[in-house]
Amino acid sequence: MNKTQIGRKNEKKAAEYLKSLGFEILKTNYSTRYGEIDIIAKQDKTVVFVEVRSRKNLSYGYPEESINEAKINRIKKTAEIFLLDFQESFEDVRFDLISVINQSIRHIQDAF
Repeated sequence: MNKTQIGRKNEKKAAEYLKSLGFEILKTNYSTRYGEIDIIAKQDKTVVFVEVRSRKNLSYGYPEESINEAKINRIKKTAEIFLLDFQESFEDVRFDLISVINQSIRHIQDAF
């Protein structure tokens, strides 16, 4: 399995995890010219933009440590475009990060 396939597999695992918590998945792999958001979900009246990061082990640190300021800015710009295009209004916006290491999932709310 290549890196892209592993990433998609972990994104699917993260989406299933969110569904089990009662989130409604609105979009996966939402792309604009500015970037991509792995999962866009709704929790009550909050839209949640989720970045999924994964690693096989901790040799290079935790997956969430691999996200940098440039990536965060691209995610936020992409989120702005989604909110302008989507025909539903939300009371709140949140940016979460899901870290996957093998079978372990760590959900960090309000990550950035």
